[in-house]
Amino acid sequence: MSSSSIGSFSEMRRRAQQLGPKRVAVVMADDTVALAAASDALRLGLAMPVLIGDEAKIRSLAAGAGLDELLRQAEFVATDRPAAVSANMARSGRVDIILKGHLRTDELLRAVLDKEAGLRTERLLSDILFYEDTLSGTKRLVGITDGGLNIAPSLDQKKQIVRNAVEVLHCLGFERPRIALMSASETVSEDMPSTTDAAALTVMGRQGGFGEAEIFGPLALDNALLKSAADAKGIHGPVAGQADCMVVPSIEAGNLLGKATKYLAGSQCAHVVVGAKVPILIPSRVESADDKLNAIALGVIYASR
Repeated sequence: MSSSSIGSFSEMRRRAQQLGPKRVAVVMADDTVALAAASDALRLGLAMPVLIGDEAKIRSLAAGAGLDELLRQAEFVATDRPAAVSANMARSGRVDIILKGHLRTDELLRAVLDKEAGLRTERLLSDILFYEDTLSGTKRLVGITDGGLNIAPSLDQKKQIVRNAVEVLHCLGFERPRIALMSASETVSEDMPSTTDAAALTVMGRQGGFGEAEIFGPLALDNALLKSAADAKGIHGPVAGQADCMVVPSIEAGNLLGKATKYLAGSQCAHVVVGAKVPILIPSRVESADDKLNAIALGVIYASR
């Protein structure tokens, strides 16, 4: 982590305040937690919320939660096609960020990826989650990707996932982010394809295939995050024991690891989907208003790149 990199969610919010406000479309905004996050983002100067969906229901929920400032300042877009409308607004530049409200992730992504919506690019979409890691004794942000979209990524897809992660980390001030390629073992074995993929990506990294970044693997969880574990196994280099982001071999691994940081380690989180024309925020329905506010801050920083 460089001296200029963001090390906590409080720092992330402060950086976003310097770059905001951005116009954030809350899709199907009849969701009390999403409305609370949008209200906080408005109050902090991160966002100008655009609340899309059933206007009467959205206004009723906001009024019931006492979100008077949000009711006064937010833009309302009444529609029974909130996902498609949000994608069209992003395509035309009327919003900068899309935040999922009270709808399923697949419903939102279907609209975003529709060829007519115009939000697709040549890039693979992937989700990067951040949590506050304290294993080293110092709080720092660590990323996990991809636990949200790509089920069993191929080697080529992993290359794109790494590139997306490096770009996001650069936006957060990591000058040369340390990317760990994760597996169950640090030993390369044909019987475990994630290790051979990791070895191939490590070579690409050494050859400059990912720009300003350190890429190394395979690494198991302990020797990716704990210097003592890496040293005990004789694993050396800039990534070992001090990874800034972990690239997981499958969506199951990413989902479990991401939820463990929240429910077992007690960290807040933030995540962003990149690869489309605008950042897309797809927080889980059980994530808190603080988590969703962190996601908005992350989206603001990435949208300002």
